[in-house]
Amino acid sequence: MRAPSYVLPPGFSEELRETFEVRVQRWWPDVEAGLAGVYPPERVAAVGSRLLQAAADAFVERDPELRRLDLERTLRPDWFQEPSMIGYAAYTERFAGDLAGIASRLGHLESLGVRYLHLMPLLLPREGDSDGGYAVRDYRRVRPDLGTVEDVRDLATTLRRRGISLVLDLVLNHVAREHEWAVRARAGEQRYRDYFYVYPDREVPDAFERTLPEVFPDFAPGNFTHEPDLDGWVWTTFNSFQWDVNWSNPDVLAEYVDIVLFLANLGVEVLRLDAIAFLWKRIGTTSQNLPEVHSITQVLRAVARIACPAVILKAEAIVAPNDLVHYLGRGRHTGRVSDLAYHNVLMVQIWSMLAAQDVRLASSTLRALPPVPSTTAWITYVRCHDDIGWAVTDEDAGALGLSGFAHRGFLSDWYSGSFPGSPARGLVFQENPATGDRRISGTTAALAGLTAATEAHDDGDRRAGEDAGVRRVLLAHSLVLAWGGIPVLWSGDEVASLGQADWAAEPGHENDNRWAHRPRLEDSALAEAADPETVPGRVLAGLRHLTATRARLPHLHAGVQAEVLEPSDPGILVVRRRHPLGDLLVLANVAPQWRSFPGSRLAQLNLLDSVDALTGSAVPLGGDGNVWLPPWGTVWLVGSAR
Repeated sequence: MRAPSYVLPPGFSEELRETFEVRVQRWWPDVEAGLAGVYPPERVAAVGSRLLQAAADAFVERDPELRRLDLERTLRPDWFQEPSMIGYAAYTERFAGDLAGIASRLGHLESLGVRYLHLMPLLLPREGDSDGGYAVRDYRRVRPDLGTVEDVRDLATTLRRRGISLVLDLVLNHVAREHEWAVRARAGEQRYRDYFYVYPDREVPDAFERTLPEVFPDFAPGNFTHEPDLDGWVWTTFNSFQWDVNWSNPDVLAEYVDIVLFLANLGVEVLRLDAIAFLWKRIGTTSQNLPEVHSITQVLRAVARIACPAVILKAEAIVAPNDLVHYLGRGRHTGRVSDLAYHNVLMVQIWSMLAAQDVRLASSTLRALPPVPSTTAWITYVRCHDDIGWAVTDEDAGALGLSGFAHRGFLSDWYSGSFPGSPARGLVFQENPATGDRRISGTTAALAGLTAATEAHDDGDRRAGEDAGVRRVLLAHSLVLAWGGIPVLWSGDEVASLGQADWAAEPGHENDNRWAHRPRLEDSALAEAADPETVPGRVLAGLRHLTATRARLPHLHAGVQAEVLEPSDPGILVVRRRHPLGDLLVLANVAPQWRSFPGSRLAQLNLLDSVDALTGSAVPLGGDGNVWLPPWGTVWLVGSAR
């Protein structure tokens, strides 16, 4: 089917008109195929025409500086895959007070090599509890305490001119109960009632509930809420004040396309597609990870490629390993859906390795993941704004003779500090007695043992605890930095923050201990970290060294796949990256003792003459011809092409 018609304004330059037409020719097939995956054939043309017109309107309105960026990114589509892409994520108010204040902290970010700045939800949320900003009241307004839409535009411009891409959240699955669509639905407008899933009684909701999990069983049990003004039950996966939108309605798709293009024209370069796994509902399933989700994402990406190709999409899909790779594209969606996705499996396995002091489960699980398209990239991270859910499947654990249930329980015990000998000081989040599920909150430093070190009464014990904690923090970050993709540092972790001690005293936060690991980055913390003799200073200096080393290594381009090799020692993770310039071999000791990697395996890998990129020294062979790694130590061995 040929692309539907659209209108560009008279007098628009012939060169720009031709640019737009070429993009339509290139990307319309992806739009059409995506629409066909969710809507009846007879609706595809009409919906497609509406989306192309929205793209044309946005293209016309796009700032010339952003159009130039579009051209640059079209000529260099792997810009986000480069090793120099280092990410940082923060809440604006906790990082710098407001949007205008971000500029005062750019020097700190640049010292870490940051080229990707993710500011957590800042679009206007509902008043009161807003699920950390994810209950959006208006996608075209900004929280007044942070600034205005024009402040976002100004910040995006400032960042872009300093080589930093602005990343914002776009909540796709739901809106706040106070959003205009929901208000008009409650007022009786059928058009907007059709934007949501509303049922007159419990018959259909109960049928869905038989197979639906609960996201927040502690304070938001069930997935439906009775709304008297609707005289019905509305789907609310996350909280009663967050109404799931109905993506089977093409009007909803068109609304979100307009929002994507609006944010793109402000200068946002990466859109984090929040709760993307939940977009499509089907009775008899978990209503997560359904095929239609990927068709919808394909449409959003293709329309963005037509109007604003400098913009890329990131899937926030915290799902099982077998489902995860689909968000970067499998089968007919390969290379056509999100450009980025969170590597939740890597994050979980890093913490699992550190607790178990054993890499075998991680090696097996990570090796089983299929390769992702070479045009995409993982977001790798040690921590994020959310809790840690132990996504260790029974199948992955069972393959090594372990009980998945028991291992998940062990990890919750370890990181809440209840397991004997554990130095971790996390908090249990959302315990579900029915399933035994216990997620964990806490900063990287708290989970790595640095809080426990402050509790030591003996100076020697304190120093030993600090040294071990710093080593664990840096080892965890070395793994995400050496994996490829875009490694993202969570605000406060770079200065070894122990967390926000008074989190429960803040209005609206008292029932959500995730705010414990969303600390404010105070000037005093940065000043302390300026002293390399302090714990924060050691962590900050270590991270700066890791990020600078990474930026120099072409081997860490995201188009190069990470291969997890069989371990020789259960304490050492072995990861190889094959590059035309030579291989990169990462060895990471997750144990508290010295452990060795056989020199004979280095010889088999043609890496006996390699150099450790982290030190610039030759491969550190011991007297026995093996590589010996100190407790929680790592080497990045770089070989030459043969």
